[in-house]
Amino acid sequence: MPRMIWSELSHLQLGKYAEYLMKMEFLSYGFDVFNTEVDDKGVDFVIKSGSGKFYEMQVKSCRDLNYVFMRKDKFDINNESLILVLALFEDNKMPDVFLIPAIEWKSPNNLLKDRDYEDLKSKPEWGINLSQKNLGLLNQYSIEIMMNKFK
Repeated sequence: MPRMIWSELSHLQLGKYAEYLMKMEFLSYGFDVFNTEVDDKGVDFVIKSGSGKFYEMQVKSCRDLNYVFMRKDKFDINNESLILVLALFEDNKMPDVFLIPAIEWKSPNNLLKDRDYEDLKSKPEWGINLSQKNLGLLNQYSIEIMMNKFK
């Protein structure tokens, strides 16, 4: 049983834990899991379903309801096999996990954001605006709901 005091982990430790946890989660659902040798394209690992379909997984983790983003040059919303795996951590409980297909950002809304930051230092990004108000929009992507779509 994990210790589940997530607030004591650094940002990097929490991210690495989320990545390994998600690999084990997909294995438990019967997917094959493949590591990527280099993470320069925003893909943390690849899964293969029982029907032979491959999905590229980008894992993000956070402890609070805030803003999570992926740079547009690393997260291609036209890639139908690219999935964002979002793990929300709260002390003393296992994380809530959400699977959001990249193509969902083609229709930005209060939850899924498209930010270009013209004339600013920040690079263009796709984001997730996590808030109590937006949890209803996020719930449709819960791992329990989405897992059936990937088998």
